[in-house]
Amino acid sequence: MASDPFNYPNGSSSSFILVGVPTLEAFPICLGILFCSAYIIALVGNGVVLLVIGLDKSLRDPMHCFLGMLAVIDVVMVTSIIPKMLSIFWLNSTEIGYVACFVQMFLVHSATSEESGVLLAMAFDRYIAICHPLRYQRILNHQTIARIGLAIMVRALLFIVPLAGMVTKLPYCRSLVVPHSYCEHMAVVKLACADPRPIRFYCVSMSSLIVGMDMAFIAVSYGMILKVVLGKKSCWKAFRTCGCHICVMMLYYIPGMVSIYAQQFGSSVSVRAQVLLADLYLILPAMLNPIIYSMRTKQIHQAVLKMLFSRKEGMPSKGTWTGWRSGPT
Repeated sequence: MASDPFNYPNGSSSSFILVGVPTLEAFPICLGILFCSAYIIALVGNGVVLLVIGLDKSLRDPMHCFLGMLAVIDVVMVTSIIPKMLSIFWLNSTEIGYVACFVQMFLVHSATSEESGVLLAMAFDRYIAICHPLRYQRILNHQTIARIGLAIMVRALLFIVPLAGMVTKLPYCRSLVVPHSYCEHMAVVKLACADPRPIRFYCVSMSSLIVGMDMAFIAVSYGMILKVVLGKKSCWKAFRTCGCHICVMMLYYIPGMVSIYAQQFGSSVSVRAQVLLADLYLILPAMLNPIIYSMRTKQIHQAVLKMLFSRKEGMPSKGTWTGWRSGPT
């Protein structure tokens, strides 16, 4: 008989039990409404960005390519966790299969690594556009964008594939109850009857390396941008734009790193706080990215307004047949 690749405990079960948010089980409807609202906002915002970029052929420059990548990653990230969370809160469907759990874990961690890479690429794009505008088209051509996208995916796989291999090989012979709202790897590893310290060390070291390098390069990029525009007429605009971008990045990086370190070293941090922090780390950026990065972008903002007005003008008024018009009156 072939060995079980997922090391089911005692061979008697093939699923985990997700708690949701520990100590808040008495408020499933309220939690479901909050997460459902966040999911809708993230889907609508990122969906509008992808629709506009897909329909408007003028939005094919590197910046909008990166915005499209970011929107796809955000949709994947929230879709991998929130539907299951809603089934926990509203349907009391707490069971998740072993394979489904590890697939969710793979999607979450690969998406977070890819998002960090895209944020770094966007900072590099702004640096080239502002500091070296005459060389922008030559440096960031379509071939370069494709290579950057491939490098982001490869880096994410190099991080997550060894982690997934280590997690799936662990024997799970303890409680199957995961005190989390999704299959967060540290929460799952704690259920193993083997020593989880190698996995914890790998996760903390790799996460620190990836986030540390990305944040350092992003900081250098925006620092050089501000140095170039300092004293110019566009200085205030650059400060405002960079400030918004940096705030969103901090909302992404800080909760993520605090969540990882709290699970590894913060024994005094409550499980509820750790779970909410991990949820915030995945959901909040997916909601804010379309607003901060895309809707504040002049070209996308104008394309959205153009699409809305052209659709409105194209609809005949009651009792008349006016046909399609070329633009708003």
